[in-house]
Amino acid sequence: MKRNMTKSGKIAYGAMLVALAMIFSYVESLIPISIGIPGIKLGVANLVTVLGIFFLGPCEVLAVVIMRIFLVGFMFGNGVSIIYSLAGGLLSLTVMLIIRKTDRFSMVSVSVAGGISHNIGQLLAAAIVLKSTAVVYYLPPLLVAGTVTGLLIGIIAQKVFPAVGISGKNFLNITIKH
Repeated sequence: MKRNMTKSGKIAYGAMLVALAMIFSYVESLIPISIGIPGIKLGVANLVTVLGIFFLGPCEVLAVVIMRIFLVGFMFGNGVSIIYSLAGGLLSLTVMLIIRKTDRFSMVSVSVAGGISHNIGQLLAAAIVLKSTAVVYYLPPLLVAGTVTGLLIGIIAQKVFPAVGISGKNFLNITIKH
């Protein structure tokens, strides 16, 4: 993002992404997916985070992720779901920002790393909340699920990215026309 982007422009982009993530979360909550392992879902709202990493600054993406987690948690979840989402979302965002900063990985690779780290963050939170390391048995299927969902979200993000009007190698040269 260009340094001269107005504060209101950053807020507008952030608000749009939060609203989009909330819509994705709502639609996803209407689709029951049960494969026998608790917590596995596609995570369509993470599409917003992956896209945001490629055209917003780290602070703006962090604000979007935190607002999305709290708003979606209060609307469609509960206190425990917010804890798990925060743990997964913040670890995932941190990992994706670090990987993105190297500029050596594709959008799909960044998304896969985010999917895997999101599940690891949630497992760590579950171990703390439940005061048990027994949750480690969920790690193998959750790593597979994080890889698959991260791959799908990354492919979708890569297809959608040009449609938001951003092109070129250096994604930080974005201007907002008022």
